[in-house]
Amino acid sequence: MGSTASERLHRKQVWAARGALASAAAAALLPLAGGGVRGVLLLVVGLAGLIVTVAALWWVLSRRGVVRAGAALLAAVAPISVVVLFVWESMVWVIAVSGLLWCAAVWSGRYALRSTGLRQGRTKEYRTPSPKRPFLLLNPRSGGGKVEKFALREKAEELGARVVLLDPERHQDVAALAREAVADGADLLGVAGGDGTQALVAAVAAEHDLPFLVISAGTRNHFALDLGLDRDDPATCLDALTDGVELRVDLCFAGDHPFVNNASFGVYGTVVQSPGYRDDKVGTALDLLPDLLTRRRGARLTAHADGTTFADPQAVLVSNNPYRVDDPLGFGRRQRLNSGRMGVLAVKVDSAVEAAELLLDPHGFGAVTAREVIIDADEAELEVGLDGEAATLATPVRCRIARRALRVRVPRERPGVPDLPPRLDWRRLRKLAATVSRTAVPHRSGHTYRPPRDENRPAA
Repeated sequence: MGSTASERLHRKQVWAARGALASAAAAALLPLAGGGVRGVLLLVVGLAGLIVTVAALWWVLSRRGVVRAGAALLAAVAPISVVVLFVWESMVWVIAVSGLLWCAAVWSGRYALRSTGLRQGRTKEYRTPSPKRPFLLLNPRSGGGKVEKFALREKAEELGARVVLLDPERHQDVAALAREAVADGADLLGVAGGDGTQALVAAVAAEHDLPFLVISAGTRNHFALDLGLDRDDPATCLDALTDGVELRVDLCFAGDHPFVNNASFGVYGTVVQSPGYRDDKVGTALDLLPDLLTRRRGARLTAHADGTTFADPQAVLVSNNPYRVDDPLGFGRRQRLNSGRMGVLAVKVDSAVEAAELLLDPHGFGAVTAREVIIDADEAELEVGLDGEAATLATPVRCRIARRALRVRVPRERPGVPDLPPRLDWRRLRKLAATVSRTAVPHRSGHTYRPPRDENRPAA
């Protein structure tokens, strides 16, 4: 009897798991085979060089003057010295082949695990009538002038939207403008601007249960990215006015202040307050970081995330749904925007040694999810970065999440959110590689035997 498609897929995954383990083993053993004990010692030297580089970078960020200059020189010399040593010992080919083997192991492992773990749930789409009186706020400066470059105002007005251009010369209360539009009968609110502006108008839309339109005309457009919108051509977002569907996503608040991406407390929250930050981000950060990282300046934080407490971290990031931080290929992306849980990252590094330990164990920083986060401090007010915008909030700051409170209208045809690669779990790979490469084998008793189910795989 011919095998089914699921059986063939299972066999491919089993062999991919075995290939991943074999490639990883070959990559680990190649330095010994290619250079003997000398090859292993060179690898140890290479790892030591990497640790020294990370420690030097910590000194660059946390020190000033001669120490910073010396650390910068060390951070440059250490990796160069390691490369020269490998060239001198004719071991470059070993590192190159070993690196290729590791790449093969990672690729095969991801393929093997692609459908053995929890699958990312697709955000449900809701069909709703097109808006009759849409209202859009456009920031002409956002994204280096994308509003004018893509003729967003003209295209929106052709589609029947009422458009208000924000005045770059004076501060305007965008939330108040949105509320006035609602009072005038608007049945959709939209924004072409940065994530901070998006959040303010999104809160008004959620308050009045109106659809919200994201136009990806900002500089980074993190919210638009995780919604699956086209960030290269913001004009395509306007298609949602005539041919769109709705997604129900979460909206977060720090105190009474909304955010669609994250709220940053500690180091970044203080740096973003500096008047020179917008014009010189790197210079401003290098000037402030020594005092902030060594706690000579800034509030001493305590973060309570449901039942977990983080004491005295230098930085805490509270995000609208958790960011992926354990995998370079999915780093900084959110698998979902409607899980009803916030991500919490707390970083505490007090020395170069701890910075190096963080390199060896990326899970060393605190990472949890929570429905409520309380940020307390030894000061009456906290400097916070809300979606990249500076704010000052009274302590303690309570962060909460309103699950699926925001109705986001998106074009029916859009790039979408690609499935993030599965986490590379070597224990699961070993288990998969050891299974029988058939999904079902009839026993003599008449019962059907199936390979052990992965405990991470949801039941049917």
